[in-house]
This record gives sequence, structure tokens and C-alpha cells, in this order.
Amino acid sequence: MKEFRKFVERYEKIPNKDWELISSHFRKKEYPKNHNLLEQGKTCKNLYFLEKGLLRYFILKDGSEITKFFTIAPYCFTSQASFNSKKPANESIQTIEKSIVWETTYTENEELLNLKSWNSFARKITQEVQFFTEEILEELQTETAEKRYQKLLKTQPELLQRIPLKHLASFFGVAPQSLSRIRKKLT
Repeated sequence: MKEFRKFVERYEKIPNKDWELISSHFRKKEYPKNHNLLEQGKTCKNLYFLEKGLLRYFILKDGSEITKFFTIAPYCFTSQASFNSKKPANESIQTIEKSIVWETTYTENEELLNLKSWNSFARKITQEVQFFTEEILEELQTETAEKRYQKLLKTQPELLQRIPLKHLASFFGVAPQSLSRIRKKLT
């Protein structure tokens, strides 16, 4: 839980008394590579903290997996719309690597939101996720796959080694062969 607290306190200072309650509401789980934490069409019942590992969000469309984005440890995650509305998720969440997560339920999170410190953290992290989502959407609408790849190469080059080519290609909206050509051109 040390890493979790360190992560949360990047956004909001948590008094020890509050942390005792917060930590009692989360359970540690370890998942193997390629494990689905959530399947499209099922309701997301948990809020998570990814302590170690890498995740991808994807949708199934016409029998193909389309990668929406990735979550890199350390970070909090859930299927926001499904978790909050208690309706079936539009996406799946899968581990790309063996992952360590801490999870809590909707009911437990609702209880934690009564804490000023947790409520403030939740609001700040939700705003940050919204910002990231808007940034991805804008890039999808205005940048080529090559430009988006270059940005990832510049800002998070280690990810290019950790994410399988087929998932990267799907994220960039190109065939794996096209992504291979982009990679060759840029190296």
C-alpha cells in the first residue's frame, strides 16, 4: 500500500486517520499477463489502483479488437461510465503484463467519498483522466499514425518495447504491417 499512498498523495495529502480507512477498503490482487479484469458487456464493479504492470482498454467491433488506450503503473483505473452508472461496459480491460492491483467496490468507494481527502483525490484524478481522454481524442482527429507514434517514441519510448505490435497498431488505427513501415522509417 506504500506505493498507492505515494501515488494518491501526489494529488492530495491524506491524514493518517483517513489512510487507515482507505487502506482497509482495498484488497491486493495479482493477475497474470493477458487476464481480462473486465469484459465488454459486463458491469464494472471495482475501482482499481495499478501498482505494477500495464493494461489496455479495448473494444470488440466486427470480431476485431480495437485498442482505445493503455494504463501504465502506477495509476488508478476503472471503466468510468460502467462503474458509476452500474451499466454494462463498452470496453474490456486486460493486463498486458503480470500486474499487481488494489481494488475496492463501488459501495466501499462511496463510503470513502465521505472523506474530504479521498473526495478531493477522486475529483482531481477524474479531471486528469478526462484531460487525457480529450487529448487522445484530439490526436485521433488531427494527427497521423506516424505523428502519434513519434510522440510516443519521444515521451514514453519504453512502452514501445512493452506493448505488442498488434495492440500498438490497433491503437494507432493502422495494420501491423503499416506500423512496421512507420517504425523502420523513424529508426
